[in-house]
Amino acid sequence: MHSPTRSRTPLRALLRTGLACAALALAPTLGQAQDVMNLLNSLGGSRSGGSSPGGLLGAITGAPAAPAAGQGDDLVSLLSRSVETIDEPHEIQIGRQLAAVLLGSKPLHPDERLQRYVNQLGRWISLQSTRPELPWTFVVLDDPGYNAFAAPGGYVFVTKGLIDRCADESELAGILAHEITHVTQRHHLQAMRKTAQSGVLTQLVASQIRTNAVGQMVSSQILALGRNLYARGLDQADEYEADRHGVALAAQSGFDPYGLPAALQVLRAAAPGNPMFTLALATHPPAEQRLDQLQQAMGTRLDGFSGAGPVTVAQRLGGAGGSPAAAAAATGAGAAAAAATTAPAPKPARKPQRKQ
Repeated sequence: MHSPTRSRTPLRALLRTGLACAALALAPTLGQAQDVMNLLNSLGGSRSGGSSPGGLLGAITGAPAAPAAGQGDDLVSLLSRSVETIDEPHEIQIGRQLAAVLLGSKPLHPDERLQRYVNQLGRWISLQSTRPELPWTFVVLDDPGYNAFAAPGGYVFVTKGLIDRCADESELAGILAHEITHVTQRHHLQAMRKTAQSGVLTQLVASQIRTNAVGQMVSSQILALGRNLYARGLDQADEYEADRHGVALAAQSGFDPYGLPAALQVLRAAAPGNPMFTLALATHPPAEQRLDQLQQAMGTRLDGFSGAGPVTVAQRLGGAGGSPAAAAAATGAGAAAAAATTAPAPKPARKPQRKQ
């Protein structure tokens, strides 16, 4: 089985380092990051405690979240028909309500510098996606579990426990690219539509309309849909698609495409009873199957974009990772990576498993 070479030319390393620097240079200021945190706190993320330390599963399946005001009746009606009928403003409105579900389960992590960094990293990657115009927001939840979530409209959440288990920045970039793909492909809306079209929900909504309490009750049903979605997870086909697109998007953004497979190795090695991984393991296909799918999809097409010297999250927060001058040399890296994803696929490849 092929294993990618981990040492590349100095020029390639320079390009990749410069592109990573550009990611931070194009990001919002610390004050803007505080504005993002204030916005998210207003959605319900400022409360503390209330969940078991084993992750978000108990909170998502049972913890109440304050209903978001607004067009709840219109949103349920749209979801009951077709995803294609949901325009972008409605998609963002749904995402805000689902963000309340996630932010009602765990507080934001208090480290503003970490919040700013993850927001910068995620926004850089989202700029390379098929929907760069969305109001992308990236948030770190104060939770020790290994989890990541997304909501329609550009909301992406990762836990502090996941960040702590990322060996280097490329793993975090791969995970964010995976979640970004869920948003760009509207996977959550499609999953909610399937549930919304069920007869049970239709009867329940009709009953609530007769009670003249439409706004609050239907908005609560949007949140109930969200809790159900995050507790059971997306379809396996959606997860495989997010993996495939995620590695290409990470490469196009200037990061090692094998970061996501390395992160999957962490899940693959996790003990089934480990509470830190309970939700991630319960809501995704087995990591071994995801690795096999990626192995078949990637071939060796992205090997040329792996192998640069890894930068850890701690180093990035400390200011390491290259000089701003290197960013000027990185302008062609994204286009070259995108071209590489369309080349014919040779035999499968997988990043060597990390020692546990």
